[in-house]
Amino acid sequence: MAIIEISNLKKSYDKIEVLKQISFDVNNNDVVAVIGPSGSGKSTMLRCLVDLEKIDAGSIRVCGEELVKDGIYSQPQKIKQITTKMGMVFQHFNLFPHLTVKENIELAPKLVKKESVANIHERSMKILKKIGLSKFTNVYPAKLSGGQKQRVAIARALMMEPEILLFDEPTSALDPELTGEVLEVMKDLAEEKMTMIVVTHEMGFAKEVANKVIFMDNGVIEESGPPNSLFTNPQSARTKAFLSRNLK
Repeated sequence: MAIIEISNLKKSYDKIEVLKQISFDVNNNDVVAVIGPSGSGKSTMLRCLVDLEKIDAGSIRVCGEELVKDGIYSQPQKIKQITTKMGMVFQHFNLFPHLTVKENIELAPKLVKKESVANIHERSMKILKKIGLSKFTNVYPAKLSGGQKQRVAIARALMMEPEILLFDEPTSALDPELTGEVLEVMKDLAEEKMTMIVVTHEMGFAKEVANKVIFMDNGVIEESGPPNSLFTNPQSARTKAFLSRNLK
């Protein structure tokens, strides 16, 4: 069953078309890797899903509810209700430097969900243990490595108990030796059947973990399919050219 349905998405900045007729579905428990050259519209598409960017035309349905239909958005309260079903992990960690790890990940549930302190604390301890950071509860972001910061950012997203996680190039700001620890957390989430859309340059992750790969170029979906098909027998000349440069 489709948990996200994207139909004929269009987005322009001034007269520059960034997204052109983007359409695809994401089923429950899917791990969808979105690959392609820089500037192809991947991050913009992801930001449109959580209403950080407004589309010009098209439709987005999340968990059967209309975020936007034929370019017309739902009411603000409905949009907020829909977007809270999705958690977003950005390329840059965006942690509050004046808050500890625990305070960073507990802030949103306190402000948005109005949960009890006891419930939030219990969940934060479980999540920090899951991602291997239970010893860093009271540490400030300045004392963390890039990989640790990104794992905190993942924990922050998980604290809102989303049905879908969106990752916007989560390892591209990291040194190569720190990338692995973040990818391991993402692999664990995939094994736990978390639905994920991952914009990534990590071809190994896309091949190993994703069950669907989308190749975007110049604002369109040039090709999509299961990784064993797309990586070994790409049909598009543009896909072939991209993979020849990026597969090692």
